[in-house]
Amino acid sequence: MHGKTQPLRTLSPQAWRHGVPAPGNCRDVPEETPLALTFNRETYAVMMGTPADLEDFAVGFSLSEGIIRAASDIAALEVLEHASGIELRMDLAEPQLAALTSRRRRILGPTGCGLCGIDSLAEAVRPPRPVPAGGTFSATDIAQAMRAIEPMQALNSATRAVHAAALWLPTGGLVLVREDVGRHNALDKLVGAAGRAGLDASAGMVLLTSRVSIEMVQKAAVLGAPVLVAVSAPTAHAVRLAEAAGMTLVAVARQDGFEVFCGGDRIVGAATAHVA
Repeated sequence: MHGKTQPLRTLSPQAWRHGVPAPGNCRDVPEETPLALTFNRETYAVMMGTPADLEDFAVGFSLSEGIIRAASDIAALEVLEHASGIELRMDLAEPQLAALTSRRRRILGPTGCGLCGIDSLAEAVRPPRPVPAGGTFSATDIAQAMRAIEPMQALNSATRAVHAAALWLPTGGLVLVREDVGRHNALDKLVGAAGRAGLDASAGMVLLTSRVSIEMVQKAAVLGAPVLVAVSAPTAHAVRLAEAAGMTLVAVARQDGFEVFCGGDRIVGAATAHVA
């Protein structure tokens, strides 16, 4: 949390029950705030997100977008509140700044060129990074990991309106959980938190309380986790990208089981092997 902007707000909505007004209770709702990501004083993107764990978000977004390769590539990071939102102001080291400038010129291109959109389309569906081989994971691992998320979701416990992304490691269990109104933002925050802490996710699982789209596969691959588990179903393109990355994609993970869409060789029976 930073300054005056808090991640949730308490409201008093009017309740209706059985078609008539009824006494209502106070309800906590999550804030959704404009977050401007700037590099060396130039705006790269403006996202709507929950104003919490913002340093993690700034670093994770930069990693997921390929602007930096490591958290240390950001020379300085400030979180600044403005009347209209929050600026995540980053200064890049010279090699990364030069690469970002070149990338902007390539994507923007001359007005009316007729081709500049091709780079943008290719960027949207860029192939994910190949993930490490990792080890094996049992059905019990997956079930216990997914159950462990809910007690660690402080914002969702208060609001029932935010997504979570979590990192599970065989040596430490559930080591990180990040939340946001946006599922992409939650995963970016997780990527940033892991990067800032120097955690190695190459033997672990990324867990999502949302569906799996192509961006979620791309971001999980940046983190380096070989297994992605989600409570909801994936898109067809997400499955194709997960296969291309060598990732195990587990979805529809509920109390009674789950479905493996690709990479099933990493999933074993009740006994856990964790052999790298």
